[in-house]
Amino acid sequence: EAIRFAKKAGVKMIVAVNKVDKEGADVNRIKQQLSEQDLLVEEWGGDIVVVEVSAKTGQGMPELLEMILLVADVEDLRADIDIPATGLVIEAHMEQGRGPVAIALVEAGKLKAGDFVVAGTTYARIRNLESTDGQPIKEAGPSTPVVLTGFKALPEFADEFVAVNDEKTARLTANSNIE
Repeated sequence: EAIRFAKKAGVKMIVAVNKVDKEGADVNRIKQQLSEQDLLVEEWGGDIVVVEVSAKTGQGMPELLEMILLVADVEDLRADIDIPATGLVIEAHMEQGRGPVAIALVEAGKLKAGDFVVAGTTYARIRNLESTDGQPIKEAGPSTPVVLTGFKALPEFADEFVAVNDEKTARLTANSNIE
């Protein structure tokens, strides 16, 4: 499934082969299985990066991080910050004195306190924008987890959020998502 998504998105893949510290681990078998999916590894003349890792011992982790940075640099991967903020709600709960609180991950754009956002069938004017350790922040860019307050109702887990220009647009968009 991950291969299908990556192919559809047309992105470069890095494959981390885990559990290489276990007896009987056969990395060449994995490489063969990748080639059966039309994914040819670099050492066989293709463009798929394969890194052997062990989550248990930490083996290969520095190399994996290095390869991620290298591929991002070579492919010139940059997040778009000049668009309305979008992201994903990863947790939501009620807090006494604060009301609906959402923990979200900003995926693109820049999110600021005071912005209007729509998440599923609810919306908010962001009252407080905080890091996940509770520190207030002025803005959050891509790949930043944040805590948001100011929602009219509790958003759902996995709701996508998008920043909009004003409260009227937020209310109309949220109401159109009810069905």
